[in-house]
Amino acid sequence: MLFHSPHILWLLVLLVPAIAYYLYRVRKGGAALRISSVAGVLKAPRTIRYYLRHVPFVLRMAAFALLVVALARPQTAQHNTRTSAEGIDIMLALDVSGSMLARDFKPDRLEAAKEVAGSFISDRYGDRIGLVAFAGEAFTQSPLTSDQSTLLTLLGRVRSGLIEDGTAIGNGLATAINRLRESDARSKVIILLTDGVNNRGEIAPVMAAEIARELGIRVYTIGVGSRGTAPTPAIDMFGNMTFVQAKVEIDEKTLQQIADATGGQYFRATDNEKLQAIYDEINRLEKSKVEVNDFTTYTEKYLGWLLAAIAALLAEFLIRTLILKRIP
Repeated sequence: MLFHSPHILWLLVLLVPAIAYYLYRVRKGGAALRISSVAGVLKAPRTIRYYLRHVPFVLRMAAFALLVVALARPQTAQHNTRTSAEGIDIMLALDVSGSMLARDFKPDRLEAAKEVAGSFISDRYGDRIGLVAFAGEAFTQSPLTSDQSTLLTLLGRVRSGLIEDGTAIGNGLATAINRLRESDARSKVIILLTDGVNNRGEIAPVMAAEIARELGIRVYTIGVGSRGTAPTPAIDMFGNMTFVQAKVEIDEKTLQQIADATGGQYFRATDNEKLQAIYDEINRLEKSKVEVNDFTTYTEKYLGWLLAAIAALLAEFLIRTLILKRIP
């Protein structure tokens, strides 16, 4: 509890001399009457008025103390925070082709990409984020949403083999652009992650990049894969999946052109740590505008103290006039 005028509480010091004077008066006694012996008086029964003789003074002092506290205006304070965010609309375009199961990342490229993307989503308070998956064709796994828990659930359900295999980078980019086309956000961003060369789809990646530039969409591209060869899934002669060392081929030139055309950047991730660092860098480059306003709400509590003081004075008056009434 706080006090608006705490200096008024110094008036409580006046209780000390008042109590001291009262005790002095009690010990000194009042009017005196000379009698030969007080033996009979000492044996006289004590009525309720005897035990209540100090109550009026106590009530009067209590009323004074309560009134002082009320004048100091006790208050309770409630601290509140109001947050307003001017977010960014972000589409994640994720390659889910069979080559994303290569084991040069732990446990594989796709799971590593999903884990890092999940951390990125959790850090983007106030933004709307959507998810597009692509391989031989593209589909929207999640439209733009600010519901992080739902988006993380949908991200976790992404896996390779959901659609025809291949790498349709242009289609994946175009699908993400279409989701941002009607957005009125101050900033629109696509993060496109792939590990291969565009070999499927009806839309050329560079053409899709031109459309993104016309719509004011910035594209960050990420090439995923170690340099040289990597253990890549393959089907043996018996129809079983095995892993063979395959050459890592990423169309870095096209990914660089997409980024340059839209004002974004191209990154190359060769391991889990580098991929995490890339998302951290994009997170820093695309900062949302978040304003936090702290304010305090005060609630006056003096009324209860004032009513208690009036009640004490009323009780003192009733006891003094009705029970301890004196004959002049």
